[in-house]
Amino acid sequence: MVSRWHIRVWPRQFGLKRALRFAVLAFALMLGSHGGALADDLDDAQAAYYQGDYATALKLIRPFAEQGYAVAQNNLGLMYESGRGVPQDYAEAVKWYRLAAEQGFAQAQKFLGFMYDNGQGVPQDYAEAVKWYRLA
Repeated sequence: MVSRWHIRVWPRQFGLKRALRFAVLAFALMLGSHGGALADDLDDAQAAYYQGDYATALKLIRPFAEQGYAVAQNNLGLMYESGRGVPQDYAEAVKWYRLAAEQGFAQAQKFLGFMYDNGQGVPQDYAEAVKWYRLA
């Protein structure tokens, strides 16, 4: 069983930058040869994000998030949680994490659990946090 300490430290240990990179890479690999335009746009969004061009990253990611792509929803949640390209808004981050988490996107499930664990954007609720950590 994973200790509560380990669960709380995970997002801080690896950071949002690494998490975003992992999410984009995982989704690109999942697409394979299908959805090349989507993978290209997400690659462009990632490049813009790492160059500090958060407005471009947001412009590229938001339409896919609104269309229901879990990786884009997760990445938009990361942007709202960190306040990069958008005003920092934990409640909005929770909204996007939840949309991705409900589709079974494990990284979003972890981040949603973290938000409940720390009471960011939602009332602190350890039972709800554990639920999402276990699903992840």
